[in-house]
Amino acid sequence: MEESQSSQSAWKRSMITRSSVANKIKMGKKLEKGLKEKNASAVSQDEENPNKTPEPYSCTGNFQADFTELCRRNSMTYIPPIIPRARPPTVMGHTESGKPDKGKGKAPQAPVEPDPDPEQDLDGEGVEAPPKTFTMKDKFEYFRPSVQVEMENFDKPDTVTEIYIRGWKIVEPIMEIFKQCWPKMAKLHTINLWNCGLSGEVITILASTITEIPEMRNLVLDGNTVVEENWHELMGEESPVQNLSLRHCGITDKGAEQIGQALGSTKRCNTKLISLNLSGNRITDVGAEHIALGLRMNRNLMSLSLASNFIGDKGASKIAEILSRFPLTHEEVVERRKHFSEKDFPERNKSPPGSRRDGSKDRPASVRSQSHMDKDKKGSKASAKKSLLAIETKLELLFHDPKGKDAKEEEKHDKTKKKEKEDKTLTKKESRGTKASIAADTKGGGKGKGKGKDKTKQAAQEVEDLSGGEVVNPLTDVADFIDGQLWVSGNRVLINLNLSRNKIAESGMNNLLKAMQYQTTILMDNKSGGTGLMRIALLKNKISPEHEVMRKLNDIMLHKDPYYKQPPQTPDGQSTT
Repeated sequence: MEESQSSQSAWKRSMITRSSVANKIKMGKKLEKGLKEKNASAVSQDEENPNKTPEPYSCTGNFQADFTELCRRNSMTYIPPIIPRARPPTVMGHTESGKPDKGKGKAPQAPVEPDPDPEQDLDGEGVEAPPKTFTMKDKFEYFRPSVQVEMENFDKPDTVTEIYIRGWKIVEPIMEIFKQCWPKMAKLHTINLWNCGLSGEVITILASTITEIPEMRNLVLDGNTVVEENWHELMGEESPVQNLSLRHCGITDKGAEQIGQALGSTKRCNTKLISLNLSGNRITDVGAEHIALGLRMNRNLMSLSLASNFIGDKGASKIAEILSRFPLTHEEVVERRKHFSEKDFPERNKSPPGSRRDGSKDRPASVRSQSHMDKDKKGSKASAKKSLLAIETKLELLFHDPKGKDAKEEEKHDKTKKKEKEDKTLTKKESRGTKASIAADTKGGGKGKGKGKDKTKQAAQEVEDLSGGEVVNPLTDVADFIDGQLWVSGNRVLINLNLSRNKIAESGMNNLLKAMQYQTTILMDNKSGGTGLMRIALLKNKISPEHEVMRKLNDIMLHKDPYYKQPPQTPDGQSTT
């Protein structure tokens, strides 16, 4: 009994010892685990602390990476993918231009695999295989938001040139993300947001964004009805947009008034916009008059479309007046005198320090003499001739006619040289030097492909410098004093006008005809202000195409069309048509 009791006590002691050791091991593991969890929780608290401001993300120019990261940081549930813009499939072995691939060292082509046997149904008849020109997707996948892009090189994600967004609403948080991404994209020049439900706030953010995009040129916002109609913000002084399309945006006379003021006024003018498309809106005669007022001082816009609106005879007559000639208002006459005064006497209004006139900014300048006015007329003629060269070169780029460019420039300088024979000797020497340099470039233009490309780029850069540096001001043009008013020539820089599908009747067409006749007459004597309208579309108005006025208009505009080709003539000298 004593031995059994001693053995039991020894066993109990060993068990107690083992349990104590096991408890110590467990406690050690728990301590280690607790320390690890404590450290992990501390790290997670640091990461998930809402009060801690995360480091700002700096965009790199890689649109896909930047857009995805910024959307993730904004806790977006769905991030629209960045996908290449869809293109029609091309034939194997041919390029996009339709010509077969040419080059040395072509890789060996893989053997053509035979077509699999056609599938058969239960009756043993052949089943037509699905076409290979498209791929099948889920029915809702096509309508999911995505951002389509065009790239110069699809292997380099930082070469995005065009962005297309179709059919999904862009709200302010998304536009704020775009505001951070787009200015860092060095090659982006086109933004197309079709039917994106834009609001006035989004337009304001977009207007501030495009000013920071280095190569921005084309902006298409078709199908967006904005209640605020603040489209004029896209045409500010710092806006680089050259082609703006606002089709089917529900623009009324309120928006047209603001657009007209953005185009031009006595104080400022838009000097970047070349093409403006306002077709498919709700602009009436009142809105057309406001746009015509903007064209009084604007000498940069070359293409304007007002098709499919509600413009009648009053609006068409106002546009015709701007295209022919118009009297200056009192405000414009005052600005004209100020301009001449500042041009000839920049320090005229400055008084020596200590005089009684020093610091008096509200005192008007003195009236200028007739001799100074005559000098201004001569100076304006010389500047007008330089602006003509810029406008004509601009026309060649607009109509994509690079052939014979050097020869045409040489002819223009020859004509200019003949007209400048009555100018001063210094002007003659400068024109001869310019002609000689252009002639030298023409003779050496065919030597080497690299040199030709460099000269083409250099010529394009010169055109940009001319168009951007010297802006034609109609207030400095020669004016005629008629019935107590100063009349100046109208806008002859606008070359394309679309007024189709409006409500213009015979009265408005008559005024447009007179404007075209006036431009044709004045261009015979003086081409310094531009070429005038070269195309005008007037189909589907309240007048028959067979009307006498329409036939006269067509006869005048037919020969001014840059793509018009005279019909071939027979040996007898008669036309074949």
